[in-house]
Amino acid sequence: MVEEMTRDTWRIALAQIDPTVGDFSGNVRLIRERAREAAQLGAHIVAFPELVITGYPPEDLLLKVSFIDAARRALHLLLDAIPDRVLIVGVPWVESGILYNGAAILARGEIVAVVPKHHLPTYGVFDEDRYFARGSHTFRFLWGNLRFGVTICEDIWYPIGPASSLATRGIDLLVNINGSPYHRGKWIQRQVMLQTRAADAGCYLAYVNMVGGQDELVFDGNSIVLDPNGTILARGTSFEEDLIVVDLPITRVLSSWLHDPRRRWLARAESQPALPVVDREIPLPVPGEQLPPLPESVQRPRTPLEGVAEVYQALVTGVRDYVRKTGFRTAVIGLSGGIDSSLTACIAADALGPENVTGLSMPSRYSSRHSIEDAEELARNLGIRFLIVPIEPVHRVFREVLAPLGNQPEEPDVADENLQARIRGTILMTYSNRFGPIVLTTGNKSEMACGYATLYGDMAGGFAVLKDVPKLLVYQLARYRNSISPVIPERVFVKPPSAELRPNQKDVDTLPPFEILDPLLELYVEQDLSREELIRHGFDPEIVDRVIMMVDRAEYKRRQAAPGVKLTPRAFGRDRRLPIANWFHG
Repeated sequence: MVEEMTRDTWRIALAQIDPTVGDFSGNVRLIRERAREAAQLGAHIVAFPELVITGYPPEDLLLKVSFIDAARRALHLLLDAIPDRVLIVGVPWVESGILYNGAAILARGEIVAVVPKHHLPTYGVFDEDRYFARGSHTFRFLWGNLRFGVTICEDIWYPIGPASSLATRGIDLLVNINGSPYHRGKWIQRQVMLQTRAADAGCYLAYVNMVGGQDELVFDGNSIVLDPNGTILARGTSFEEDLIVVDLPITRVLSSWLHDPRRRWLARAESQPALPVVDREIPLPVPGEQLPPLPESVQRPRTPLEGVAEVYQALVTGVRDYVRKTGFRTAVIGLSGGIDSSLTACIAADALGPENVTGLSMPSRYSSRHSIEDAEELARNLGIRFLIVPIEPVHRVFREVLAPLGNQPEEPDVADENLQARIRGTILMTYSNRFGPIVLTTGNKSEMACGYATLYGDMAGGFAVLKDVPKLLVYQLARYRNSISPVIPERVFVKPPSAELRPNQKDVDTLPPFEILDPLLELYVEQDLSREELIRHGFDPEIVDRVIMMVDRAEYKRRQAAPGVKLTPRAFGRDRRLPIANWFHG
């Protein structure tokens, strides 16, 4: 028999952690450590992110019965983690032969319930309908005088669904567990939405998000707790593991309902819930102990990262976790002395430690002396290893070997330019094979969009750091990094971008100026504007036609590119799926 008691103030903890897909033992260990830490701080409820037991997103691992079984076994290993508290963890869950994206509520050594996710996103990077069934009900949990509900990620984005159904029945607290991928400025969009949901429901809202990188995705944390009026009570750190602990006086919920007629309307009989709500008792006595004071480290104010600083940290996080989670420890980069490779080297050094990064300068007959000098100065400033490997002898032999296949022009053609890039790619990949570092490619989104990259050359590598970073943003990020410590030589910022694959080559010989190109690409690639709409935006028709043709023709290249950090709402890769064989342009 559960003891009938009431208490005014309940303490909740949100554990934003960095799980690894498929690492069940490591994820369970991390959950147990954070859960016990929260319990020691007096937390009554400890919530973890969506699918935290498996890591997120597990993708087609969810089609393996052995994977689902391993997840269930891992969940049972958590039953004794904090048996006198409530633990909320995300897990794939099979019920009557059907797989759900679930939130397991654990207490007193048992699984009290598994809440199924209702809204399954199938857009952008999401494909949850491929794996999960839609939940047809939800639960309201009763623990003494505390009434709380649990929803999963996408469920909170809709005004009608589990959250509104729970609000109709009346709750003091709504916990939303998430694996919400990052894109630039997304935390602001989330915050506005969550403030609306909290105010509409008239209850506390605790939103916990994971952090870290998984393939192309980065998770930014920024977990948040709001009061019934949508006022922010606490926030998690951006891009770092964190434990957010907050005291919630639930009499404030009753007060908000008494003062706001909209909330009384929710309780009327004619306001029917969108989903059936099942009440479930928490099999624990109501805690009667006085709450211990929270340490300052838990109460410290968190300010979310914004602007360029936010983007830079997302890149560092994505590189760090991709390298670590794929089993690498070190990285190698081709250092050209240009802005793209300079920024890539900075991100790699900050993500992995300078002692784990090597830069290779691979000059050709067309390389300028200042390019080698700038690359060497950058490496010295960062403290990374630096080697010079001239490609001229290999280039000369290649031209001789290839001569019988056709005339070798006195002036290099595009094939000869690409040959130089492929020689460099071969050197980098051979270095990787011999010594073990992952090759980080340096091409930016503007170049990738237009196909201004060499397949099996500068595109060869394991991770494309700047794949979703337009050229103008590259300069902003580089300036930001230099504001922390001046590592990139000033000459790198002012010299015209050049691939240096033929005499006096400049990027603008092939591409429109980036001040024109980047805005045009954003509208065409990310917003799907048509040729006519682009022209109405003021772009020159000739430039529009040229850029559209370059972008569309380069799809086969992008399909073979390494993965890279997603920064925008429409990144190349999982976000944007177009046929390679395609005659539609514009």
